[in-house]
Amino acid sequence: MGIHTYFQSLTDLERIIRCPGKFKFQDHSVAEHSWKVIQYAKTLADIEEMNGVAVDWKKLYEITSSHDYGEIFIGDIKTPVKHHSMELRSMLLQVEEGMVAHFIDEHIPEEFKPMFRRQLREGKDQSVEGQILEVADKLDQIYEAFIELQLGNTEKEFIVMYRSALIKIKEIKLHCVDYFLAHILPDLVSQGVKSPIDIAQITREALAE
Repeated sequence: MGIHTYFQSLTDLERIIRCPGKFKFQDHSVAEHSWKVIQYAKTLADIEEMNGVAVDWKKLYEITSSHDYGEIFIGDIKTPVKHHSMELRSMLLQVEEGMVAHFIDEHIPEEFKPMFRRQLREGKDQSVEGQILEVADKLDQIYEAFIELQLGNTEKEFIVMYRSALIKIKEIKLHCVDYFLAHILPDLVSQGVKSPIDIAQITREALAE
């Protein structure tokens, strides 16, 4: 019981493999994904600050480090499935949030419950920090899909992942998105020129939508 149960549960995130059921050259766990999202978010937030935007770093670290904790209870559901419809996405989020709330009620000491409810909440919203989380989360989706495409994985799932994440990112109005599109994405695409998959064409089509 107590916070020990929470600490112990974090190991489960190491065992949940992202994009289940598809052939992959490289597996990525939810724990690895969460760590990378934090790293992306730090740099994205620095870019925002360089452009005069105020960032609440405490909130940013809380929501990025815990944004997928609920997958301990429901596993990783593939993005195309999760976002098939707003109704389905809402239902999955409701189930995930309900199970996290139940876990807090059952295991977290009373004096810590408000903190855990704040930290383990859904962090993607219209705040600067929530939007940075959205970009960072989708950025890791791009990199995971890119690696598979670069290695010649012909599973359509990874083309869909790459395109949908890129389309989502370009719609977010942040300075760090402008920087990503102008400076980071071209470097990424140039590394994919030897891939049997035409990553440059997929990128152009996604950006044109």
